Amino acid sequence: MPKVKTNRVKYPEGWELIEPTLSELQAKMREAENDPHDGKRKCEALWPIFKIAHQKSRYIFDLYHRRKEISKELYEFCLDQGYADKNLIAKWKKPGYERLCCLRCMQPRDHNFQTTCVCRVPQHLREEKVIECVHCGCKGCASGD
Repeated sequence: MPKVKTNRVKYPEGWELIEPTLSELQAKMREAENDPHDGKRKCEALWPIFKIAHQKSRYIFDLYHRRKEISKELYEFCLDQGYADKNLIAKWKKPGYERLCCLRCMQPRDHNFQTTCVCRVPQHLREEKVIECVHCGCKGCASGD
């Protein structure tokens, strides 16, 4: 007879410390996904979702890399279960990308003239001082700001 698969996930030690914050962020995510986007541009409707996804990833990144409050096992569990974006966190570890808002802002194929997003340009080099990224609503994520 084949094994019966269950959906029970064994949570690593320390999960109870970060679970309330992740649950709260997950509830905010559901609320942002179900929020009506009447009167908004098509791209503006996705901005809250990008913002909350960034918050979740930054929360887990800071707990492991900066404050060292969670174990490697718990960190990898969060990445494997999709609580944080492992590709975004990988970019945060590289110099020059410490404040990257989303991965779409650095992909040249998504922008005019095959460059990066305007939010990646340092403030002192911008012609316009107040800008908003079309993809995620970021007002500036260059490391030199």
